[in-house]
Amino acid sequence: MLQVLPRIGRRRALQGSAAALVVLGLLSWWLLPVGEDSPSGRMKFSTGVRNGVYERYGKLLRTAISQDMPKVNVELLNSQGSPQNIERVATGEADFTIAAADAVEKYRLEGAPEADRLRGCARLYDDYVQLVVPRGSDIQSVEDLRGKRVAVGQDRSGVRLIADRVLDAAGLDPDTDIEPVSAGIDTMPDLLKNRSIDAFFWSGGLPTTAVRTLSKDMDLRLVQLGYLVERLHKQGGASRYYRAATMPADAYPLAQQGSAVPTLAVANLLVTTDRADADLTAGLTRTVIDSRDHIGDEVHAAQLVDLRTALFTDPLPLHDGARRYYRSVKP
Repeated sequence: MLQVLPRIGRRRALQGSAAALVVLGLLSWWLLPVGEDSPSGRMKFSTGVRNGVYERYGKLLRTAISQDMPKVNVELLNSQGSPQNIERVATGEADFTIAAADAVEKYRLEGAPEADRLRGCARLYDDYVQLVVPRGSDIQSVEDLRGKRVAVGQDRSGVRLIADRVLDAAGLDPDTDIEPVSAGIDTMPDLLKNRSIDAFFWSGGLPTTAVRTLSKDMDLRLVQLGYLVERLHKQGGASRYYRAATMPADAYPLAQQGSAVPTLAVANLLVTTDRADADLTAGLTRTVIDSRDHIGDEVHAAQLVDLRTALFTDPLPLHDGARRYYRSVKP
């Protein structure tokens, strides 16, 4: 026999059902990526040199994307660093990349192809400029590199860009006052270990695995660079994106032996163009923020990705999709 509920009981039952539907709707929205449905398609992501932080970060991010946006197929492209990454994205050879702010600004100031289409998705973590020498070396400052064999990064790399500016700030001509060696982080450690070079420049998140591994194989020292920040700023242009920073003593414990090292840092940005799909960009930005701790377990620099500062992508305007994501999580 059908039991007829009292009027007040029916009303409460309807209210309860409505509330349950609202909660279910909110829960579904929270569980799904930004947008009505998970984005789909292919994404080309330009990373960096082999064994570098960009490459490692890209591989871990691809894994996170496969979980958050399973319909998106991510292809990773190795590169020589920020300058090549920016050119690839601007011209459509890649869809997203990581690049240092100084390299982005240089590309824009030069009026390079499609520079006005570049957009930022997130400020990620800082690269620290590292000048690595054997512990017993007589190199105590950048000025002491005169006449030395110095690995300065590959052509079109962010390392080469920074090394040239740092040498210039120290009053050295990068082409004539040192013996420049074109090499990346994949070969620099062996060159130093074999005494084929006297020093090498590197710019990357802390710690960089290749540098930490080298410190276990030979006695190293990191040369202070922070004293050059004011001279760099006087160069104008993209050099204004360098700031004084300190490498903590535990970045490379064996090399630093308990001492922090004053140096230079520059922000890394997640970069795309205004051609990128808004739903895909919002979803990728969400994944970058949400995967910070997981990726940070293996790439420690990623632990510094911060929702409160991620939207400050100077010198690039925010992509509309990224802006939509930040608005969705605004307190």
